[in-house]
Amino acid sequence: MTTQAKTRIDAHFIIGGKYHDMDTPRIEILKLLAEHPEVRTTVACDYSGLDRLDQCRFLVTYTVDEIPTPDQTEKIRSWLEAGGKWLALHGTNSILTFTEDGLVDAPADTSGVMKLLGTQFKAHPPIGPFEVEVVEKDHELTRGIDNFEVVDELYITDITNDINVLMQTTFAGEATGFVADQWPETKVPILYTRSVGAGEIVYNILGHCRGHYDLPGMQDFYPHKEMCAWNYDVFYEMMRRSIAWAIRDEAPVPA
Repeated sequence: MTTQAKTRIDAHFIIGGKYHDMDTPRIEILKLLAEHPEVRTTVACDYSGLDRLDQCRFLVTYTVDEIPTPDQTEKIRSWLEAGGKWLALHGTNSILTFTEDGLVDAPADTSGVMKLLGTQFKAHPPIGPFEVEVVEKDHELTRGIDNFEVVDELYITDITNDINVLMQTTFAGEATGFVADQWPETKVPILYTRSVGAGEIVYNILGHCRGHYDLPGMQDFYPHKEMCAWNYDVFYEMMRRSIAWAIRDEAPVPA
């Protein structure tokens, strides 16, 4: 018989932005959170309303080109320092602009959020297979998981602060269509942690998703639906472990 938790846990989930199917990850992440009936989650499409964090043990974000303002970044920072947990996914570390030549650029961060996160997106090669190496094998998020291959959108990042890499891959080649398009052999974090005061960030770079109707004004009908890591059991295992980490009461945030 399963013992039910007796204490409610509040969470906040921000999902929104551009060029991606946000509906599928929204549904899938909420389903994973619903495996824990004690977790009660509010959902937003941007970083407004962050006063909600004062009641929350953890924050989940799946965003693309949707970043907090400097004041909102400071709100998240202070909440983390008091013991909050932030599960950041896929494009949370992205800022995107287009040049006159139609190339995608990743401009400098003016909000401070990329330094807080520890990485900033710079480019990605075409979607394809790559090997994920488990670097830290004795961690709750990786223990018992072997190296694996996945087809996904590989986010090549700049390291902006101290991070603890748990999984990584190696990339060398061209990121077609980006200002930063040529890459020598580069170690790319896939899963990492970062401590902020009494709190912690877990960042999982996997999880691209795009449907037929997610490039309005660019391509009315995108022919190839992309589910990427959402097709893999190992990704769901990583997500379940990350949610279990977020739920665990190590350093509760004061009310």
